[in-house]
Amino acid sequence: MRVLITRPREDAETLAASLRAEGVESVIAPLLAIRPIVDVPLDLAGVQALLFTSANGVRAFARRTGARDLPAFAVGDATARAARAAGFARVESAAGAVDDLAALVRARLDPARGALLHAAGADVAGDLAGSLVAAGFDVRRVVLYRAAKARQLPAAAARALAEGTLDAVLFFSPRSAATFVTLARKAGVEPALARLDALCLSEAVAAVVRGVAWRTVAVAARPDQPALLQLVSHAAAARRG
Repeated sequence: MRVLITRPREDAETLAASLRAEGVESVIAPLLAIRPIVDVPLDLAGVQALLFTSANGVRAFARRTGARDLPAFAVGDATARAARAAGFARVESAAGAVDDLAALVRARLDPARGALLHAAGADVAGDLAGSLVAAGFDVRRVVLYRAAKARQLPAAAARALAEGTLDAVLFFSPRSAATFVTLARKAGVEPALARLDALCLSEAVAAVVRGVAWRTVAVAARPDQPALLQLVSHAAAARRG
């Protein structure tokens, strides 16, 4: 089994290592490049906890400040691991999506104890702030990075698609999925996708890739990396027949 990983490079390399341990080869072809935003004020006064909806948010926050004393609430296990690796001692994972994170925060925290700081990217999925504000929380969303879309299909991806050496493409977000579809068409390799499996983190991601023809489109049972890895295992087994 050989898969194409479309995530930003740092996340892709971690994922590739996990796949390699399972005997799955990877081609890394980032479609989004993470650009830190360094000129935005970062005020932690009166903040009772931090909210992280991506590992990129964790890394962007960690680059800006050495503060690690606040509890960190992460949308999923991969983001929680990134927070622990960055030095946070008190980390809780919602092990799901934005709605799960909001539910965890409502269950664990008291709006009267202070504000929540969401270390976010310029593009966000879901309405974390809206859900928590409705529950009485003061949510400060601070945009610490942006994800710049690739303008052409990375050479490694174009070559692997043209040579027919891939079995599947892994998609983690609607934005990266839409970028892939656009660039695959631009590169003239869209017909090659009909031989591949599209393995998607969520139904929202799958809805984007269904705009082109694939061998199959599959959605992870949960919107997290372990569930996607399980999807890769199932796809590998199906191909072995």
